[in-house]
Amino acid sequence: MSTDPPALPLFGGEPPRPLADRLRPQSLEAVVGQDHLLAPDAPIGRMVGRGRLVSQILWGPPGSGKTTIARLLAERANLAFEPLSATFSGVADLRKVFRAARQRRETGQGTMLFVDEIHRFNRAQQDGFLPYVEDGTVVLVGATTENPSFELNGALLSRCQVLVLRRLDDAALRTLADRAEAETGRPLPLEPEAREALLALADGDGRYLLNMAEQLLALPEGTAPLDVAGLAAQVQKRAPVYDKAQEGHYNLISALHKSMRGSDPDAALYWLARMLEGGEDPLFIARRITRFATEDVGTADPHAVRQALAAWDVYERLGSPEGELAIAQAVVYLATAPKSIAVYRGFGAARKRARETGSLAPPAHILNAPTGLMKRLGYGEGYRYDPDAEDGFSGADYFPDGMDRETYYRPTANGDEARIGERLQRWSEMRAERQRENDEPEDEP
Repeated sequence: MSTDPPALPLFGGEPPRPLADRLRPQSLEAVVGQDHLLAPDAPIGRMVGRGRLVSQILWGPPGSGKTTIARLLAERANLAFEPLSATFSGVADLRKVFRAARQRRETGQGTMLFVDEIHRFNRAQQDGFLPYVEDGTVVLVGATTENPSFELNGALLSRCQVLVLRRLDDAALRTLADRAEAETGRPLPLEPEAREALLALADGDGRYLLNMAEQLLALPEGTAPLDVAGLAAQVQKRAPVYDKAQEGHYNLISALHKSMRGSDPDAALYWLARMLEGGEDPLFIARRITRFATEDVGTADPHAVRQALAAWDVYERLGSPEGELAIAQAVVYLATAPKSIAVYRGFGAARKRARETGSLAPPAHILNAPTGLMKRLGYGEGYRYDPDAEDGFSGADYFPDGMDRETYYRPTANGDEARIGERLQRWSEMRAERQRENDEPEDEP
């Protein structure tokens, strides 16, 4: 029996619709994975219950149902649905939609303007929506995969409710797989472990899952169920959703940084792997962990910055993938190191004080006196050379004249800083004692 797909008629007829299109939900209740928005007591559910929609931005990952929800909302509210893609549309297309919406409004018909990838419109184009949204000519529903806070005008955001869609979880993806089997009348030719692997490959994208399912359901009937290796041979692995220039980049480096700060090497390794799998530049990670070593570990473990710099150097010498192991080693070292931001805070406090005190001169006793004039002016007079002191500490004051001694660096009890703190405490007591000695009046003869 032939397994070729049925031939299309030469004249008339339509090609078969993709499975993802055939399974597009026909009601809001059939949308999976977004109950936090669509349930009766959720934001969109309440809008539907009141019978009044407001302009909104649907922010979520690919394949989470943004377009479907917008279309179904328009149907439920009896609004004309005007879809545009910011990738292919311009000002002329928008004017045409607004003109048609005004004509409908005169007959009592409302319009929903759905703009896919709305973040691709420039600032001036986004401003063009404002009067039509404000006077109710259109209900604007924008869809975006990018953080609206960074990509959309504040004026537009103030007129729209931002609703966040979630990536589809395994339960939602299983529902879609079941629907695909019911629609085609065939089970997916997969062993149980391969079926779970299929869900993992989808990475929360329902449309991608259905496209993969369609490939599998096109295999000849009677095909033996595929194992994980067989599945990998039939479908292409999806690249992780990660844009090095957008929010995902900053979210993942933040997750790595905070996992190391929280002394969780396992989570830190996971986020490091996520970044590398997404195509992040390992040298960017090397720079960030070096910063972490000085900012978050500091003098609690002075070797931390050496570990970070060594990983940077090893990667530059070996490249990928071998050099990535050195970065992983440094990440684990930093995650397990004692933490202190005492230097970071102390330096910040010192810089603030430096801005406030202006141009106070150093005390004369710590200034060099290479000329006779400078010696006559008192430069270097009374300077005590600390290495010559019996205990290697003179207790001299090094702050500017007229400025009280202040403390900026406050070591923690973590790691090496505990010993540093002990030394500083001892020196502080010796300084105070010697100050008292200097302040005591000399006995008169």
